[in-house]
Amino acid sequence: MKIIFDTDPGIDDAMALAYLGAQPQAELLALTTVFGNGGVEITTRNALYLTQRFGIEVPVYRGAHTPLVLPAPTPAPHVHGYDGLGDIGALEGFNAEPQATFAPQRIVELIREFPGEVTLLAVGPLTNLALALDLDPEITGLVKEVVIMGGAFGWGPRRGNVSPVAEANIINDPHAADKVLTANWPLRAVGLDVTTQCILSTAAARELGRTAGETGQFLFDISRGYEKLYTERDGFAGCAMHDVAAAIAVFEPHLFGYARGTIRAVTDGIAIGQTILKEEGRSFPPGPWDDLPVQAVCRDVDVEGVLSAYHSVLSAHYGGLKTAV
Repeated sequence: MKIIFDTDPGIDDAMALAYLGAQPQAELLALTTVFGNGGVEITTRNALYLTQRFGIEVPVYRGAHTPLVLPAPTPAPHVHGYDGLGDIGALEGFNAEPQATFAPQRIVELIREFPGEVTLLAVGPLTNLALALDLDPEITGLVKEVVIMGGAFGWGPRRGNVSPVAEANIINDPHAADKVLTANWPLRAVGLDVTTQCILSTAAARELGRTAGETGQFLFDISRGYEKLYTERDGFAGCAMHDVAAAIAVFEPHLFGYARGTIRAVTDGIAIGQTILKEEGRSFPPGPWDDLPVQAVCRDVDVEGVLSAYHSVLSAHYGGLKTAV
């Protein structure tokens, strides 16, 4: 399966990339980076570092450094660390350069090169995808599928993680999110409703360190502060695997249950960044839901199935391998 991975690494992004590198069905065409868990210079450096460390041969393209309309968000080093990878010193002395092509342009080129074959997996702010749509609106009919980690739709006890209603990737560029969510391409949204159920416990993370070689140990090491945040702030017995859940949804869609309907992102006011689903079949007076495509939103998840898939894929691929950097 041909994949463009649009990402803002990020600890859970690193976990998801390790999965994609180990997934035998994945053919990674490109990593495209965006601001989010850090500035785009940081996320691009991290993407370059992680591909080398995990032994993944894929070109990296730098993307957007600011949202479409709003100012750049303030970094949150208490979540991913100042370096975006847990501040364990892994990046000291590392230096590499991405490809010259701007990420949105490369997204368009690859979708054009492989019509009907490319899955866009986006786990950061959706700015690169929105810019790609501006460059070439016809890609909506050429992409195989778009899968995003983003949004919070109100199922279960969890709502927003940066406001009472907003998830981080959406609020970081709500205008891009609304453009992407309402574009006429097949899209699945994997939001906090399911990702906050997919918790990698301390014991499970430690077990990955034992069974998935140096990659598993590295993921354990970088996630110690990340796990501490989730334990203290949210009461989780581990850390949420947000981006991992979206990556697994690409290859194991049967592990998720879906609702269908029109999705909008709120772009201003007190609820900025909120994602709203008008479920298919419901009637309302004429309004901003009309004549928009029906998309899929994950509302249920087989948590044990996700955790098992992650552990088995990483252990089978990385067990016994030596790190590349």
